[in-house]
Amino acid sequence: MKISRSEVEHVARLARLALNDEELDALTGDMDAILAYVDQLNRLKTDGIVPTAHAVPMANAFRQDEVRPSFTPEQAQTNAPAPDPGGFRVPRVIE
Repeated sequence: MKISRSEVEHVARLARLALNDEELDALTGDMDAILAYVDQLNRLKTDGIVPTAHAVPMANAFRQDEVRPSFTPEQAQTNAPAPDPGGFRVPRVIE
């Protein structure tokens, strides 16, 4: 095995996951299989292969930036539950 159960427990604790023994055993096997596959990929000869972001060539699909008519701030806030002249009022997320 490439990863031990104690290492999986440590990673789970860092991720704040509460896992029971059955889940830890399953996750240890899954992570071990993933690491074995990554090790297999690391053994491939990739010298001279150009990294690609897409399987097929892609052209830039962006349009030119141009100013066009848009909503005024007042129009954008017409359906807002709590309009605010400076923007949109939303519930506080960070305490």
